[in-house]
Amino acid sequence: MENNTSSQKLTTASGRPYVENENTMSVGHRGPLLLQDYILHEKMAHFNRERIPERVVHAKGSGAFGTLTITNDITKYTKAKIFGKVGNQCRMLLRFSTVGGEKGSADTERDPRGFAMKFYTEDGNWDLVGNNTPVFFIKDAKKFSDFIHTQKREPKSNLKSPTMMWDFWSLNPESLHQVLILMSDRGTPYSYRNMNGYGSHTYSMINAENKRVWVKFHFKTMQGIKNFNANEANEMRGVDPDHAQRDLVEAIERAEFPKWSMKIQVMTDEQAASFPFNPFDLTKVWPHGDFPLIDVGTVELNEVPSNYFAEVEQAAFAPAHVVDGISYSPDKMLQGRILSYPDAHRYRLGANYEQIPVNRCPYMGVNYQRDGAMRVDGNGESTPNYFPNSFDSVVVDASYKEPPMNLESTVADWYDRNAEGDNDHYTQPGLLYTKAMNDTDRKNLISNIVGAMSGISGPKRDEIINRQLCQFFRANPELGMGVAQGLGVDINPEMFGK
Repeated sequence: MENNTSSQKLTTASGRPYVENENTMSVGHRGPLLLQDYILHEKMAHFNRERIPERVVHAKGSGAFGTLTITNDITKYTKAKIFGKVGNQCRMLLRFSTVGGEKGSADTERDPRGFAMKFYTEDGNWDLVGNNTPVFFIKDAKKFSDFIHTQKREPKSNLKSPTMMWDFWSLNPESLHQVLILMSDRGTPYSYRNMNGYGSHTYSMINAENKRVWVKFHFKTMQGIKNFNANEANEMRGVDPDHAQRDLVEAIERAEFPKWSMKIQVMTDEQAASFPFNPFDLTKVWPHGDFPLIDVGTVELNEVPSNYFAEVEQAAFAPAHVVDGISYSPDKMLQGRILSYPDAHRYRLGANYEQIPVNRCPYMGVNYQRDGAMRVDGNGESTPNYFPNSFDSVVVDASYKEPPMNLESTVADWYDRNAEGDNDHYTQPGLLYTKAMNDTDRKNLISNIVGAMSGISGPKRDEIINRQLCQFFRANPELGMGVAQGLGVDINPEMFGK
């Protein structure tokens, strides 16, 4: 049917044409309204339901469509068809976001930035859901809800609370690496275009011989890194709280298509076994000197979604969604997200969220899921809703079977993730401070930490501050002393130990 907007009729959602879209039926000019004017009720009922629940985390976000173009052969590591040959192109959606703020919060808040990608591959949709940092605050998913609560609003006052943020961080030394990144100017990127992205977790790749390697994904901005300092970020928050959204949309509309170089790090089972720390620990990075970056391809964003709600707000990303040749790892945070992300989407968008066009695989095959709210695709019509059966011709392709994953133990227990041998939370943050940062970075980091920790209040204030100072001194004495002096804490650095 031709979509000629000049001849479109005004109709209800059920298709009934109607005339009165501005005046409700009433008894006389001044009389009460009539219940029978269901156009009024339809308009108001839909309006009341225009807002689906916002994401519990990553609520404020921007997105754009684009392509991944493969520029280097990595088929020795993976049989994923998306990487099958140099020159392959795959359509994709990339959603950026802040983590802790609500949907109306400012784009320049000090916060990690989400970096979630959906690749529409011929073997299904592959979701790579990461951040603009290679590490995270915690290493076990059981801590996630507690951590996020500290980034949201305090139950009594309904205000953000520096006290509960720093209380949690000071009690969880594994958070130090990410805390230093967050408190640096990297915590306030100038725009989504001017920051890197990371898969963050360790994943695995499986090649045509069914051999598995461990991988980390990196996306290096080709626009260059650019950050706000704290004063600039606060100023922009008042001038334009949607600065990053506006910057992304306007750049694409000017045909200044933002690009990132996709790269991977690769680690073998043998290297993982002899590695000095747990290679699946999300709070640590793999040194580039030992595991150099390998070029893969180029991501380009070149299409602004035609409708934000339909194609960004309803977009659903889940680390569970991998494709043949790409798989999981024993990363405990990843294992938790495999479960929790699809569950969050079912709550927010409904059981059939993968039928929403932006989430639907263009190469969708057959499954036996049926029914549920908002089923919109014919519901399998009259075909069987069980497997196996004697009536359809659906077959299982054994070539997609994954090889087994070797496990280090047969004992299941609630292991302490900070136990001896896995509790060095200070070496990498110390190297970040001394090697990756310059003098300006270090000065701004200390200033930002002092500003954030100055908001700690209440009877536990001194205890929380001293506990967090312990973490800073153990990473680097200069860092600890700088923060202590900024907070006016008179201390002897020897008391904090090594």
